[in-house]
Amino acid sequence: MKGNPKLIETLNALLADELAAINQYIVHAEMCEDWGYGKLHESFEKRSIQEMKHAEILIGRILFLGGKPIVTELNNINIGEDVPKQLEFDRAAEERAIKAYNDAIALAGEVGDNATRDILVQILNDEDRHMDELEELLDQIEQMSLPIFLTTQVG
Repeated sequence: MKGNPKLIETLNALLADELAAINQYIVHAEMCEDWGYGKLHESFEKRSIQEMKHAEILIGRILFLGGKPIVTELNNINIGEDVPKQLEFDRAAEERAIKAYNDAIALAGEVGDNATRDILVQILNDEDRHMDELEELLDQIEQMSLPIFLTTQVG
């Protein structure tokens, strides 16, 4: 199937976001593992795997539409030197992703590609969950204080 060139370009931009997110989350996961925060490690690692699945879906859709997936371009990766900065960088990345997916959903609707639109809505729902999880962790830090929060993340 021949897809809309602007939509394929947008899907490649989303792919660059997902590839960056994979790397950012996995580095944060490994840092937390190194610091002994096993629960945070698992949380970051799980999110990284979900982002990998998003990248796989985007690659498949780009190919279906007759495009060429661009996997050599990554958007900025922000690595936090401590847990609060990690969570804030990840929250900001999810905020950008949510906006980008909403914009892409609107474009897919405009060009009449409802199948791509549906795929993007499913990914957007995952990104919304990621945002909720990150905001929950940031709220816990605020409510408990950082030292107490970190004691809950050991193990």
